[in-house]
Amino acid sequence: MTVARAIRERVPPLTAIPLPRAVDRRLLDQRWPVRELAAPPPGSGLAPVLGDAGAPVLGHAIDSMRFGLDFALHRYAKYGPVSWMGAFGQRIVVLAGPDATQAVLVNRDKAFSQEGWRVFIERFFHRGLMLLDFEEHHLHRRIMQEAFTRDKLAVYLRQAAPVLRAGVSAWGGDRRLRLYWLLKRLTLDVASRVFMDMPPGADAEALNRAFVGTVRAATALVRVPVPGGRWAAGLHGRRVLERYFTEKLPSKRRSGGADLFSALCHARGDDGAEFTDDDVVNHMIFLMMAAHDTATITSSAVAYHLAKHPEWQERARAESLALGGDLPDLEALESLRTLDLVIKEALRLTAPVPSLPRMTVRDTEVLGHYLPAGTLCNVSPNTNHYSPDHWTNPHAFDPERFAEGRREDKSHRFAWMPFGGGAHKCIGMHFGTNEVKLLMHEMLRTYRWSVPEDYRLKWDYVSLPVPVDGLTVHLKRLR
Repeated sequence: MTVARAIRERVPPLTAIPLPRAVDRRLLDQRWPVRELAAPPPGSGLAPVLGDAGAPVLGHAIDSMRFGLDFALHRYAKYGPVSWMGAFGQRIVVLAGPDATQAVLVNRDKAFSQEGWRVFIERFFHRGLMLLDFEEHHLHRRIMQEAFTRDKLAVYLRQAAPVLRAGVSAWGGDRRLRLYWLLKRLTLDVASRVFMDMPPGADAEALNRAFVGTVRAATALVRVPVPGGRWAAGLHGRRVLERYFTEKLPSKRRSGGADLFSALCHARGDDGAEFTDDDVVNHMIFLMMAAHDTATITSSAVAYHLAKHPEWQERARAESLALGGDLPDLEALESLRTLDLVIKEALRLTAPVPSLPRMTVRDTEVLGHYLPAGTLCNVSPNTNHYSPDHWTNPHAFDPERFAEGRREDKSHRFAWMPFGGGAHKCIGMHFGTNEVKLLMHEMLRTYRWSVPEDYRLKWDYVSLPVPVDGLTVHLKRLR
């Protein structure tokens, strides 16, 4: 029996994948010819990477965006941790599971570069920290770290707290609403205040449209600026953001403010190195996007699971109410143990960044499979987060899996990786986690919220995950 035939015969049944429409089931279960990515060098002892191209031109791009997690898990079950697929007019090697992830993100031989990200978002997030490589990345990260010390984090959270309290309180109560969009506006207000010392609401709509345009452009199927298309909207959004931050930069250079924008303008490395004006603008565009988009996704996921599991909502609320009415500081937030467990589980079930692209800069191997230089790769955190080898009943909501005594996240270094890993692990992960905790604290002390028992949140994976219906909840004010 050939390897290709063996793979075809071990395709998993789709009974575990919730596809009510027959057309969806047929799309995901479509069989394509299995082929090698490239022949390994003679005598290397390496195996070829197997996979399939999918539909002409589009490949599996539509499947990946439409089915998200289900598509990733189906491919992993079919091909294993190293495979390739066609998408966006090219071949992409998918590296899934903790072991494959570790080989790529630890990157001991520096065979994997951030060029993979640049393929998708270079035009919109030019020279953001995540797009830099090797020594240049190390230099920029070392300078930027000055803006993310624990002391700075405490200041940022003190600035965010009144914005979140006022914003959450203004929602009203005893009504149904699409929570995702309220959270997105609120996290942008926080980013504006903390990162730029800008009052909530100022220029918010224009900035929000610009960020949405740049993020969604990354997965545009038509990658030319056709009027009305996502690529054109992304390019327009980038111009808006460049103009905005460039205009603000001179005053930030002159000021000694406590906001992140000012901190980047004045940050110095150990050797005295500092950012140029272009560096500051590029980093601000990337950090503003990353801060408010990932915080919105995570807080939406947390709110959903607390609505579906009211016993956890009440447990978390008791801890928040026990803090009293003062705005919590960093130490108070760290005492909210239940929220900590729930946030970690929400991040496991819905990774805010579900794919981490890379490019091979030289011939290399992963788990004994040959990858030639110039191969576009994608690491899949979602697959790791649902691995039955590392998680008990991985599809279940079970925050206690992160509690001391279990710590399933310690089963492998890359079993839980919502913030990435290796040299490019998210520099703002502590701020982001505490911002979500602060936001949920304010919701818990102000409202009780619920969803119908049969409600299931569906995520749109066109770019970063977004609730298809905006996360419709019933919100009731406590007092």
